[in-house]
Amino acid sequence: MARRLAAAVVLIGSVLLGGCGVDLGTDQNGKKVASERVDQHWLVVNYWAEWCGPCRTEVPELNALSQQLKDQKVSVFGVNFDGLQGEDLKTASNALGIQFTVLAQDPAEQYDLPKSEALPVTYIIDDKGKVREQLMGEQTAAGLTQKIAELKGKG
Repeated sequence: MARRLAAAVVLIGSVLLGGCGVDLGTDQNGKKVASERVDQHWLVVNYWAEWCGPCRTEVPELNALSQQLKDQKVSVFGVNFDGLQGEDLKTASNALGIQFTVLAQDPAEQYDLPKSEALPVTYIIDDKGKVREQLMGEQTAAGLTQKIAELKGKG
């Protein structure tokens, strides 16, 4: 009887926690992007490419945003539009001066992100994993901070 109860508790616990604890793979340096950086956080996910002029201009703004929000439950992530991996991803990220985390694995499927053929594109995902905004073109730290505050206010 005790074994059955323990098994039931484990089963129910794993079902309830099934949506939590999903890692986002690795970053541009090959380090694991742990679920603690994602779970119950708002996410700013920016797609960029080396050949994209506006992306290059936008990087310092995203670096500033990442620093600005580091003590809040908001994480800034980059995704290379061309799907670079390994050393190529690290080299491209460094070449653009990216200081925030660049995901080696595209999270589009996990968050059901709409496909975009234009760059740069930035998605704001709420703390429940729902896409709240798709922003086309160059963004600023101030503009993104304001947009996140607005979206948080709408609940």
